[in-house]
Amino acid sequence: MPNHSLKYSALPGYFEHDEQPEGPQFRATTLPGFGLLNRRYNTDGDTGYEQTQWERFMHFLKHLNKEANGQARYKLIFVIRHGQGFHNIKEAQVGRAEWEARKTPAKWALLDGDDETTWVDAKLTEKGKSQALEIKAMLERDIREMKIPLPGKSYTSPLARCLETTRLAFSGLQWPRDEPFKPIIKEALRERLGRHTCDRRSTRSWIESNYDQFEIESGFTEQDELWQQNYRETLDEHVVRVRQLLDDIINSDERHKEVWVAAGAMVPLLVVATPQ
Repeated sequence: MPNHSLKYSALPGYFEHDEQPEGPQFRATTLPGFGLLNRRYNTDGDTGYEQTQWERFMHFLKHLNKEANGQARYKLIFVIRHGQGFHNIKEAQVGRAEWEARKTPAKWALLDGDDETTWVDAKLTEKGKSQALEIKAMLERDIREMKIPLPGKSYTSPLARCLETTRLAFSGLQWPRDEPFKPIIKEALRERLGRHTCDRRSTRSWIESNYDQFEIESGFTEQDELWQQNYRETLDEHVVRVRQLLDDIINSDERHKEVWVAAGAMVPLLVVATPQ
């Protein structure tokens, strides 16, 4: 499939959260077995031996890509939200309206912190770290009991809360020798950009010093050149950036069916990418 902009569609009917509410007020939670529905596939029985629900699903995913014959690509994407950060605590304390106020006296989101804490490039709280470790414990159990696959590729945001969530949740798992734990840091894998200091990343030097087992994509600058102090990215601009990011990720390595993206709940999506 040529390297150009793709159309993305989420395929319902495979995970419990497919039927959950949509909208900014809803927060998905990590479900046992990551919410894979107990159902049959038309490829069941092909292997000739008993398989777990996840093994049967992955066999079905392989079948979908074979049948598509390059005209579409089916990807299993695990989307991982970061654990609780210090900015989340302050927003909960003052309320969203005060947090995002653009006029005096508040402007909390525009400040680096208060008298008690700092939330510029917000770090994880102790609760946030525990949330990441809970994901790891669930993964260890489900990999062992349900044969959930480790990803072919892992990507993470350069924001500190995402880097730490990724490290705590996924380091120490039994990664294949030929594909060790080495998440790729993507500059564009970010929340809405601008104004809010919690969304301004640290320097490349700081990231390299604290997360040397991660891989930083080429072209990654020392300073955060995407974040602007006086301009907040619009939703339309955000959609364009995320689409370009997906194109980059999907086209970067066609060998892998499973991709983990850490932006903490962990939610799987079955996505089909087709030419526009």
